[in-house]
Amino acid sequence: MELGGVFLMMLACIFSASVIVLTIRRAAPLSTKLPVTATWVEELSTDRYRPMLRLLDGEDFRVLCAQPGYKPEMIARLRRQRCQIFRGYLRSLQDDFGHVCVALKLLMVHAKEDRPDLASVLIRSRFQFALGMVLVQIRLAFYWCGVGTVDAANLLRTFDHLQFELRSLIPSVALGA
Repeated sequence: MELGGVFLMMLACIFSASVIVLTIRRAAPLSTKLPVTATWVEELSTDRYRPMLRLLDGEDFRVLCAQPGYKPEMIARLRRQRCQIFRGYLRSLQDDFGHVCVALKLLMVHAKEDRPDLASVLIRSRFQFALGMVLVQIRLAFYWCGVGTVDAANLLRTFDHLQFELRSLIPSVALGA
């Protein structure tokens, strides 16, 4: 293997490790104080993250390329802007996911009976979310460079599933049903 190839592999490993460390660090909740109210739970929704699924869609780029006066720099600038917006959605999703995890932990601690099944769901969901976040961040880095696509649907499914678990623990009367 050439020296350049080894260097690129080392650079990719360092980048991947950095993304993993940063993702795990952000996933750790900073505080266990959380306003777990019925209103807060009711306002949680994956709907606010639906636009991110289309944000990096290639159709907008194809339309831009077909416009008079198109320049390749326009695509690069639009791609960078969209990636920044997408990262904002990811931060918000990660924060909401962390809040749901903390809320579930607090509810489990204060529950009258043990819920090992819920603890298992929580652990599995946190692992799936962290792994999904790492994969999305890596794909986003490639996408920033113009390579590949990014799909965050699995992250939203994991968040939605955990949010469903939280809602199931709150009495339906408290949620306004």
